[in-house]
Amino acid sequence: MQQPDSLQYLSVRDDIAASIANGDLKPGERLPSERQLQVGGGVARGTVREALFQLEVEGVIYRKDRSGWYVSPPPVVYDPTRWEGFMSYVEAQGRRPATETLSKTEIVCDAMMAQIFSRPIGAPLYWIRRRRSIDDRAVLIESIVVDASLAPGLIDHDLDGSLTSVLKTDYGISVARNKVDMRPCALLGQEAEDLRIKSGLPGLSVERTCYNAQGRVVEFDREYWRHDSLKVSVDIRVR
Repeated sequence: MQQPDSLQYLSVRDDIAASIANGDLKPGERLPSERQLQVGGGVARGTVREALFQLEVEGVIYRKDRSGWYVSPPPVVYDPTRWEGFMSYVEAQGRRPATETLSKTEIVCDAMMAQIFSRPIGAPLYWIRRRRSIDDRAVLIESIVVDASLAPGLIDHDLDGSLTSVLKTDYGISVARNKVDMRPCALLGQEAEDLRIKSGLPGLSVERTCYNAQGRVVEFDREYWRHDSLKVSVDIRVR
């Protein structure tokens, strides 16, 4: 007996997921075209697309513009209790990190930033936006605000590497404390465009407030991650 249309896409989804799980389709490998999946499964094109969209939401596959669907690579593991920069923990897991500075400019402190940085409204800040990639795949957009009084001329530096290293080496700034907040989000507007994904896909928002040893806020970051690229893992020892 033929399955109802509402269940057919789940059958197609399960077949593709099984091919990935058993290794017939490997991480980074391109899936057959929608037409091939339609003919092979004997289902409507819309059913195939619904199955693919479901797998995309689950983080099993992802789209490349004008190229098709690909199997998602394994996520990188992130431990928010450890202070490691993106470049360090990605490389430590055998992956290739890269950073691209999208913009860097001086701004003035508004009411919200004045509260975060304990600086007067109108004080100079630096705003830096970067796209970060793993194995040539864009995985996160970060928006960084730095207290300009602590790091004058920061935006004149090459910031396509480790910002942490620049702050430490050139300005003697070390981070002694991080406050991290995480929540699910939808990737919309400029963030979705910069990640080259369809607006509205799920993501993970990470906000990080960085303090120096004197308790002064040095840096405030907002990160927008692809939902399939990051695994949060914390190893807590009970004493």
